[in-house]
Amino acid sequence: MKKTADAIVIGGGIVGCAAAYYLARNGLSVIVLEGSSSIGNGGSSRNGGGVRQSGRDPRELPLMIWGVQHIWPVLSEELGTDCEYVQKGNLRLGKNDRHKKILQRLTDKAVKEGLDVRMLDGKEVREINPYLSDEVTVASWCPTDGHANPLTTTLGFFKKARELGVDFITGAEVTELRTVKGRIRKVITPEAVFETDNVLVAAGFGSRAILNTVDIDVPVIKVKIECLVTEGEPLMFDQMLGTAEADFYGHQTKHGSFVFGGSTGLEHYNENDGTPVSSSILAPCICRGIMKYFPALQDAKIVRSWAGWKDECADGVAIIDRVEEIPGLYTACGFTGHGFGIGPAAGYSMAQLMTGGKTPVDISPLRLNRFKAKI
Repeated sequence: MKKTADAIVIGGGIVGCAAAYYLARNGLSVIVLEGSSSIGNGGSSRNGGGVRQSGRDPRELPLMIWGVQHIWPVLSEELGTDCEYVQKGNLRLGKNDRHKKILQRLTDKAVKEGLDVRMLDGKEVREINPYLSDEVTVASWCPTDGHANPLTTTLGFFKKARELGVDFITGAEVTELRTVKGRIRKVITPEAVFETDNVLVAAGFGSRAILNTVDIDVPVIKVKIECLVTEGEPLMFDQMLGTAEADFYGHQTKHGSFVFGGSTGLEHYNENDGTPVSSSILAPCICRGIMKYFPALQDAKIVRSWAGWKDECADGVAIIDRVEEIPGLYTACGFTGHGFGIGPAAGYSMAQLMTGGKTPVDISPLRLNRFKAKI
């Protein structure tokens, strides 16, 4: 087992795999340590596949817009994998005046950042997607948003990184980081000690415990999410769907099945033994919510479901930064359930930071020290 490299990435999700690929493309030797038994076993393979700019906090928007313009259109070709990327827009739906205010506020902020997004009334919404319920009275519309396949995209980065010589080690749960003379130097697992001058912690909600071993804290907790997959249906629409309250999202895949996710407010009451498994409580709630927006699916069969943890940050915005207190240490975590779409751009940016390059856009609003007390 190789135990030294120019860089070690902790976490084999979309961000970790993308960062490893871009680091290797820049000429570095890289080891990726994944705590579970398989690559992409966390949120990267347990999400609705949205590649959206709309509905994001303005601090994330520049990086997401850059990714949509420069990475996603050519990603399938670059990775040699069908990422199933479709750029046919995003409808973010609402039913009442409160929803309209939420959508208008998000739209106004996005327009200030240069995003092409506008408000629609119910009639305009159904001109784009006639399958939506008459209860939908308002929506925001971003024509450059889209969706992709989380599993094939993550594995695409994994395979391409391996072609460039990256070593992936699964079942390697990191228990400790160690510094030497104040600089990051060692990554400890139960089976081995790895050495490097550069460490990226991109382990989802697990990032907090890992960083705590060198007295660095990130305000990230785990929150359960659940997704459902229907049987194949005739092609109805290509848009990504979401809602003002972010309680329902999804799209129809190229194979005809629908992938939907949602939240119910019951997630914290259904953790059982801590394993993120699908439940008899959450799935029916999500289905009832979907039917309110999308009645055409009321008789569709659910063929499978899955659950996972999202790494929810205190302010709902990702942390993508170098750790100022410890040279050579970096982190990308806290993506709060919308990390898949921004994952490739985040991985690219981390590779740039770790090799002394320039990030494609200013990511200082995503810095870790925004949580420090102001004097």
